Amino acid sequence: MTEQVTHIKTLKQRDMVLFTVSAILLLDTLAAAASGGASSIFWWLFLGTFFFVPFALICAEMGCSYPEQGGIYAWIRDAFGGRWASRATWGYWVNTAVWMPAIYILFAGVFKQMFFPELALGWQIVIGITLTWVAVLVNIITLDVGKWVPNLGAVLKVIIFLVLIAGAINYTQLHGMANPLTWDTLKPDWGNSLQYIPAIIYGMLGFELVSAGSEEMNDPARDVPRAIFMSGVIIIVLYFFGTMAVLAAIPAGHINLVEGLVDTLNLFFAGSAAGEAIVLVLGIAAMYTFFSNGVTWALGCNRAAAEAAMEGELPKIFAIESKTRGTPVGAAVLMGIVSTITLGLYGFMSGSNEDLFWSLFAFSAIIFLLPYQGMLLAFVRMRVVDADHPRPYKIPGGLLVAQLCAWTCILVLSLAIVLFIYIPGEGVQMPVAMGVIFMLVLGEVVIRYAENYRRS
Repeated sequence: MTEQVTHIKTLKQRDMVLFTVSAILLLDTLAAAASGGASSIFWWLFLGTFFFVPFALICAEMGCSYPEQGGIYAWIRDAFGGRWASRATWGYWVNTAVWMPAIYILFAGVFKQMFFPELALGWQIVIGITLTWVAVLVNIITLDVGKWVPNLGAVLKVIIFLVLIAGAINYTQLHGMANPLTWDTLKPDWGNSLQYIPAIIYGMLGFELVSAGSEEMNDPARDVPRAIFMSGVIIIVLYFFGTMAVLAAIPAGHINLVEGLVDTLNLFFAGSAAGEAIVLVLGIAAMYTFFSNGVTWALGCNRAAAEAAMEGELPKIFAIESKTRGTPVGAAVLMGIVSTITLGLYGFMSGSNEDLFWSLFAFSAIIFLLPYQGMLLAFVRMRVVDADHPRPYKIPGGLLVAQLCAWTCILVLSLAIVLFIYIPGEGVQMPVAMGVIFMLVLGEVVIRYAENYRRS
């Protein structure tokens, strides 16, 4: 029997808004989204309407109706049972373990670009591994301390986006748009740029994270929907205009996935001492946000994995918590180990930080998207089999509208999964596909081990 831990009620609505902004508003996807050219503006509007909004509504209803510690795990467990919940939680958790190296390689790439242009890829990998273990440390301190990492990250992200937008307004008045915005350029591009559409979808996920820490909230039924709606408006507005800012500076074909942000800042502000100082400050702030991204997702995913382990659905090592802090020590340390191994292995197969970033990003993203399919199916099922359950917030329009929202989101996520594996014009990405298969098989082994241990 796992010892019960008392969770401190320390999360306020403000914290939840900032936490959600920190999790979803990703600078790392901005360059990838803009690489799709002017048509990415269309995709932000289209997917914002037909995916982002319905997904936010679903998370708002589930988060306040079933405000359980564990979030996505608890929802799928209640709908389909422990084994499917464990599979979803494994995917959810291991995605973060694989994605953290990607985001920390981005950190290292920006660090190289700004301070050490000749820094070898090997040293960038060392930086990534070091940041991974700092993130682990933040995960095992109490949330009343750890929450300030994503809170500060959220504020800095908003500032960076606003400065980017202001810089673009000034730049376009002098130089025009690097990517002209006309009907011909804005209409959907069905060619190679489709590979970047999943990055836009990826940048819209994470609303459910606030529910993973529900036991540390004062009033989750009231605060979860409010936090989701407020953060959602901030996120979609900044994504839209932030992408336009990058498109104003750099032709789509020349956007570097790792260096695109700093390249944009240099074009907007470099050329004077004051401008160089702005680039330096914002570059350092961006690096901090990359670090806070990893911390934010780890905070939510490690708690979901710990909850699954406490119920015997994952090995008990995931359930190890600090007796004094109530934090998921076991899950956090395991995440650090997996991240370190992944970064080392993929680092040997990559020729540049950009190749390494995209390989890790695509690999992790597919694993990441699969649990959301389970979450959305859980929503559909619970609306039917648990129709009388109290729902402080309920999607307007009845069951038909709620199901339409869910199935639309499922279709969009399925498209994203396909496009991460198969790039038009390039074919199947075998390192990505093989990595996904390996992690899914490993997850099945881990889950069956936990089941056998529980029965014995």
